[in-house]
Formats: sequence, structure tokens, C-alpha cells
Amino acid sequence: MSTQPPEAPAGVLLPEERRRIILEQLGLRGRVLATDLCRMLQVSEDTIRRDLKELDEAGLLKRVHGGALPMTQGSVGRAFGAPQPAKQAVARVAAGLIRPGQVVFLDGGTTLLEVTRSLPPDLRATVITPSPAVAVALADYAGIEVHLVGGRMHPGSLTLVGAETVEAIRRVRADLCLLGVCSLHSEVGITNVYAEEASTKRAMIESASETAAVLTADKLGAVSPFVVAPASRLTTLVTEAIATEAQLAPFHKLQLRILTA
Repeated sequence: MSTQPPEAPAGVLLPEERRRIILEQLGLRGRVLATDLCRMLQVSEDTIRRDLKELDEAGLLKRVHGGALPMTQGSVGRAFGAPQPAKQAVARVAAGLIRPGQVVFLDGGTTLLEVTRSLPPDLRATVITPSPAVAVALADYAGIEVHLVGGRMHPGSLTLVGAETVEAIRRVRADLCLLGVCSLHSEVGITNVYAEEASTKRAMIESASETAAVLTADKLGAVSPFVVAPASRLTTLVTEAIATEAQLAPFHKLQLRILTA
């Protein structure tokens, strides 16, 4: 397979379009070089530096000398261990959606890890997850049967991805999927930073009777590079109480059940 970046898109790109392409390349290749991006996007090195700085400050990549990498394991690990009151509040509401005896897909990410910490200690359920961190966190629950799907660890998301992961998920019919969401837009849909992780999320939605998106309010109305599924595939939206009516109105029109914390 060629390691050369693709041809530059035709025409002048807006900053948002450039940054979307940068994230696409990062998701596909595992790293991006500033020199390659300059050539591919036909812009100056100063422009690429500004784009990488903006994406780094947004928490979407880790800027390094000469380019950028996905968020590192150390960075994600620190996020997992840091107190995050907003995510904790949303997680408590999401945890309440799980009923005894259910088969549940529990996605990866910091908010879904907080869900594991909010579950009743006597809950009896079966959980299937692509997240090693979630699987380990559930080890203390005697009544929860945990299945960690196979696959390859994605360096950015720290979840398992690939054909093996998707196939394992498709063999399950779950009652509920609690989905971690990078971005949710009423028209564009559920979108994700990484292409392979988007495939995992899509498979969980398709294999679950109900799907609840679990996300903080800042992700409402946002768009990431890779489409997972239409917003209409959700049954429930769990977010912060600070979400404005303007943010929530498009999802009310889709007749989603909206729960706030």
C-alpha cells in the first residue's frame, strides 16, 4: 500500500474543510506530517501549524514537532483518572437505563467509563464492550458477565477495532446500546473522529434494540469527519441540563427521548 498522501482536493478549502481532512488522514494513517499536509492541501506551513494548533486545543489530536499524532495513551489515561463532574452526572442518568437481566453494549470513552462507576453494585446483566478500560472497571461487579470483543487496539481511542471486532458485535442481539459520541448533529447524524471506531459504533447500533447516545452538551450540533449513523437511529439522548433549547429542539423533532443531568 502506498504511504503517499492523496492528491490535493480541487479548489480552495475552507479552514473547517482542511481540518476535517487532517483528522481523516490521522484516523487512517495513525500520524500526519506537516510537510505532507502542506503538499496535499496546497497551503503554507504556517497555515498547517495553525490548523494543528486549533485541533490540538480542541483535544482532537496531539501536536508534535513536524506533525501530529492521535491523543496518546498517556493523555487518555490521565483523562480516565481525572474528576469530570459533568460526565459523572450524565453517566449516572445513563446507568439508570440498564435494567436487570439485559444484554448491553457499553461503548468506550471517558463518559462510558464513568457509567461503569455509577452502576448499582447488585446489578445482574451481560455487558459486551470494545473497551478494555470498561471491561476492567466492570470486573468488581459479581453479577455482571463481561465480554470484551476481539480486535486490534486503536492508538487514539484505546478501543478495539477492525473486522474481528465488528463481526463479534454482529453476532449479538443486545437490548440496549450505551453509545459514546464524539459529535451529534440532527442532520449530519452521529459522527466520529476515527474511521475504524465509527465502524464499531455502527455495528453496535445495528445490533441493539435501543440506542442511547451519552454525551456532554458541547458535542451537540458538532460534526466530526466520519459518519456513524443518522441521528434518527437513536432512541434516547442523555446529556447535560445546561444544553439549551436551541441545541435540543432539532432532536425533539426527531422524537428522541431526551434525558438531562
